[in-house]
Amino acid sequence: MFFYTIFGGYVLTSIILFKYPRLLHKKKNIKFNCQHISHRGGAGESYENTLSAFKRAVAVGTQMLELDCQLTKDGQVIVSHDQNLLRTTGVDKNICQVNYKDLPILKPVLPIDFDPEVEFVGSGKDEERKIPLLKDVFEEFPNFPINIDIKINDDQLIYKVSELVKFYKRQEYTVWGNFNDEITLKCYKVNPSINLLFSMRRVIFLILLMYTGLLPFVPLKESHLEIFLPSIYSRRRRNPVGSFLPYEKIICRSIDLLLMRPCLFNHLRARGIQVYFWVLNTEEEFRQAFELGATGVMTDYPTKLKKFLEINKIKIVE
Repeated sequence: MFFYTIFGGYVLTSIILFKYPRLLHKKKNIKFNCQHISHRGGAGESYENTLSAFKRAVAVGTQMLELDCQLTKDGQVIVSHDQNLLRTTGVDKNICQVNYKDLPILKPVLPIDFDPEVEFVGSGKDEERKIPLLKDVFEEFPNFPINIDIKINDDQLIYKVSELVKFYKRQEYTVWGNFNDEITLKCYKVNPSINLLFSMRRVIFLILLMYTGLLPFVPLKESHLEIFLPSIYSRRRRNPVGSFLPYEKIICRSIDLLLMRPCLFNHLRARGIQVYFWVLNTEEEFRQAFELGATGVMTDYPTKLKKFLEINKIKIVE
């Protein structure tokens, strides 16, 4: 009888705190709330991860820029997704083998990772295809929300990105991390004042906490949950580059069954944790994400998402 009393009390307390988490946790004070996020600056509408892409996305009305960072041979932090330059420039060298001044420009036509049957064809102008330094982006967009994916497990890269964030006084307008838990932990250790992404391991931990009823009792250091709709797997798997996750089918099915829960997203938002879905490129995907309770959507097509938000009058969910 005593056991059932204790267990019943635990279940009831968990349910109450799950619905009203601020009874136990102080809401995170994040300076920005973004519905519209441009993946690599909008890889379907501009040369990915370039200043021209970022400027265009901001002009369209995006509320956050997503970009990726790598380190050159001479220790410069640049904005680039791939560690190897072959896909984007046609030069088969790793970025860490090339000094910044010797980096080639992007190809006139680029494949779009999350829209594998489409290529971006731009103007071909050299100035639009230059790989930028991270500091150039920070200088161009001060106090503008930027989402940084640290692409490689490199202590120097993490330290230098942190130092740039501090130098430009933009800790509150930056979020960083990676799917890799080791990278994300290093980011947090180096600079805990920067908004933090959930790693894949921490997403799994989040799921376990929710289904055991422990989530309302556990503090979370992360400020942003970035997940993907399982539907993008069928789109992405046609990409000859390959999978973006190990055991992709199992993970996608698990995410669909266990993680796509509006009650979870409502709980996280109540704690001040923002929920982003990536990389969504169709109106149906946009609609599904916001119906599930997403704070924002990351897309390769900033104009398409902007039009969707305007037509459907999607309001920012607090």
